[in-house]
Parts: sequence; C-alpha cells; structure tokens
Amino acid sequence: MAQTVICGFTGVAALSIAGGCSFSALDMSESRIGAAGPPRGAVRLGRTPLRFPAAPLSKLGPELAAIVLLCPIFLFAALWNGFPIVFFDTGAYVLEGFAHVFVAERSAVYSLFLSYLGGRESLWFVAIAQCLITAFAVTEFARAVRPRTGLWELLSIGAALVLFTSVSWYTGQIEPDCMTAVLALALYVLAFHMRHIGWLRAALLVGVAAFAIAAHPSHLGIAAGLVLCIGAVKIATLLFRRADLPKTHLALPVLSFALALGLVFAANYSLTHKLFVSRSGSTFLMARLMGDGIVKPTLDDICPTEHLKLCAYKDHLPRTADDFLWGAESPFNKLGRFKGMEQEAKRITAASLARYPLTSLGTGLFDAFRQFWMFRTGDGVTPQQWVLDPEFKNFMPVQYKYYLGARQQRGILRFIAVNVVHYPLALLSLVWLGFVLRGAVRRRKWHRASLPAFVFLALIGNALVCGLFSGPHDRYQARLAWVPAFVLLLTERGNLVLSLRRAVESGT
Repeated sequence: MAQTVICGFTGVAALSIAGGCSFSALDMSESRIGAAGPPRGAVRLGRTPLRFPAAPLSKLGPELAAIVLLCPIFLFAALWNGFPIVFFDTGAYVLEGFAHVFVAERSAVYSLFLSYLGGRESLWFVAIAQCLITAFAVTEFARAVRPRTGLWELLSIGAALVLFTSVSWYTGQIEPDCMTAVLALALYVLAFHMRHIGWLRAALLVGVAAFAIAAHPSHLGIAAGLVLCIGAVKIATLLFRRADLPKTHLALPVLSFALALGLVFAANYSLTHKLFVSRSGSTFLMARLMGDGIVKPTLDDICPTEHLKLCAYKDHLPRTADDFLWGAESPFNKLGRFKGMEQEAKRITAASLARYPLTSLGTGLFDAFRQFWMFRTGDGVTPQQWVLDPEFKNFMPVQYKYYLGARQQRGILRFIAVNVVHYPLALLSLVWLGFVLRGAVRRRKWHRASLPAFVFLALIGNALVCGLFSGPHDRYQARLAWVPAFVLLLTERGNLVLSLRRAVESGT
C-alpha cells in the first residue's frame, strides 16, 4: 500500500510538472536538489528543455482559456463512460424538472436546472455546464490563492486530479453532488481573497456559490456552518488586532447564502405555490434515528397514547435507514412515503430527540465520524435501468439507446482498482494538509493557516450534516475528497515533489 501511495503521488507530481510549470515556481533551487532546474517556463524532457508560454492566470486570456480547457478534462469520466454518469436519484430529478411534479426528497433547484439547460434534449448539456461551473470555481480559486499560477500548470493539476481523485466522477454525473466542492472553493475566495478578484469576478462567484448552495439540501447546512466560521474570524480580527489574522469579507458569503435561500424558496414555490425550505429533512433524520435503534424505543413509549400510523409496524421496523427509505417491502411505502409521513415523521423525530437526547447525539456524532473517513469513489455507480428506464422512455426517448450503451449500464465499470489509488491518495492528502495546518498554527502564520483550516471545516461540516441527517455513505464525502489534493498541488507542490523525490531516491 505504501508503494502504491508513493507511486501515485509521484505520478501526480510528474503530471503537474509536465504541464509547463517552472522549477523556480516550486522553490527548488540548486542548493536544495543538487542541480539547477530548467529555465523559467521550461520543462526538461531528457536533455532537451521544452518551453511553454508563461500564460499567468492573472491575465484575462489565460484565465478564460483555463476555464474552457478544464471543462473537457473534468468531463473525462463521462466521455469514457460514453454517457453522463447517472445515479438512483437522477430519475427523481428528471421527473421533477421535466414534468414539474414536486418530489419532496429532491432539490427543486437542481431539477429545474436540468430542465432549463435542455436536459430533455441531451444530458450532455447538463454535464458540460457542471464541468464549466467547476472549472470556473477552480480557476478563480487558483488565480486568487496563487496569482502566479500559469495556464499549463493549472491544466496539468486538473489532469492529475481527474486521474487520481474522484472529481471527474462527480462533475460528469447528473447529480448536484459536484456542487459541494464548488461552494467551498467559492466561499473561501469571497471571504479571504476579495482583493485578488475584483467586483465582476466577485459577482460571478456569488452567483455560482448561491446556485451551488441551493442545489442540494445538505449544502444549506454546510454553507451555514462555513459562513458562521467566516463570521467568527471576522469578529476575531476586530478583537485581536495584533494577531495579524487574515482580513475577512463577510458580506458576500452572507449574500451568497441569502440568494441560495431565495432560489430554494422560488423553486419550491414554482412547483407547489408554497414557500418552504424542505419537506423531507425530518423524514431523513427519523430514518437515521431508526437505523441507530432509537425510533423503536420511542414508539414503544408513545404508541400507547398517540395514534401514529407507524405504530402498527414498530415491531418489524427495517434495520437501516436505507432499507426504510428505499426498500421495496418497507412500511414507508405503505404509509405514503415522504408526503404521507411528513407530519408523523416530525412528531416521531421530536419525541426521539426529547426522550433520548444523548443517545441521539452520540450515535449521530459517531455516524459523522464514520462519514469523515468514507470517501471511496464509485458508490452507487452501477447499472440502474430497473429504476431509471421509465424516465428515459417517457422524457428522453432519443437518448435512451445511448444511455443503454454506456459502460455503466452494461455493468463493466469496476472501482476496486480505482480505489486502490484514489482512497490512499485522498487519505494521504488529508494527513499532509493536516501537517500544513499544524505547522502554520505552530508558527502563528494565520494567513497560511486559513486555507487548510477552511478545507477541514468544509470536510467536517459535510460529514456532520450527512452523518447526522442521512447516515454515512461513501459518495457524500467523496464529492469533497479531491479538494485537499487540489489545494496541496496548488500551494505545496514544491515541498511535495521534493519529499517524494527523496522518498523514491532513498528506496522507501
């Protein structure tokens, strides 16, 4: 396993260097590595230096080129599959967006996004738009955090991320999960790097962040936590002026969150003519509590005095949240699912939390802890004709044959070998980023600490929201697992390459 990790990261470093970044940008001088590197803007292939134009992202042309060229790179998994990746939930988004039928457990914002982008004609439009949004966030993040980043350098980082992380499996998937990383990147830039982006880019980032936050219910909780943390840093900068804390802008992250709420209200109103944020949160939480063994004793306590429909099934409840919500024989189906159980789920959830508060919290935190370490690529990426065929036949008949011809639907996608690389590299990225944060805090370099700290807050917030409300699944954390690797390749690559070179030369 150690050899796999070293070889993998060596490959990442090699790809990153091969894109045209200079050794001087990596701070690798002759005294440190024993020999002078090629001149700035050159990469040595054998004994011949290959020169690339510097093309810094601080210039408009390379910036726009990076956004455009990163798009097909991020689309790699979908292109290799032969069709955009789909998930079990994709059918519900299609139904809600194309038929304008409210589906309580799915985001109306993302469903309408599919419709407005012409998903009925081709889901490739949606996948390309998601890749462009991600490319925009990645480019603006790189431009703000490390202004001297060049076009070829960023493209090589993008290629490395596609090969060695989960990013491409989310950007090319017809699901809102790719927006989790987008909201984290956008909020960080808006909070800590306003001076590098200007008002036009800030306005675009606010729009992108607002959509990313609104695209999935869990994103509201994650974004709320991050905005609160930004606010805490803002207060700290006012109270501890001598600490040289990073200058923080709170207004635009708050505006992004407010606009996201507005999008959620508007989308839900367009389908139901009622204003609300969610009608499924209490049901998901009840299912998680059921899976953790808390709903059964709660029903034993309250069923003698309260007339609840679920009481008839309390001695035969499903063992897991997934079995309750999605199992074919679940009593949830017989009781009207999300619409039929909405009010009862609120009562059962409230009673469970009131009667067993410590148990509910303890099991939820344990689920969140498990979620933090679950980020294997490919969770749920399986043949799904049995659940998605009706939506394709009814709404997208022209795309049906291409959908059936994809590698995913033919059942030939295998992720065992992928995760031999992806999982240990993601884990190593977390550990490495932790050392970066520890070193910055020990030296009291708060500006340097702000980025790794923010990434960890996003990862922890994602694990808390998903673990507490839905229970742990690999796909929830894998949607963010590529961000630490991206941050390291962008900001710590000199140290990374030097350490890997020493490791390889020493034979470890």
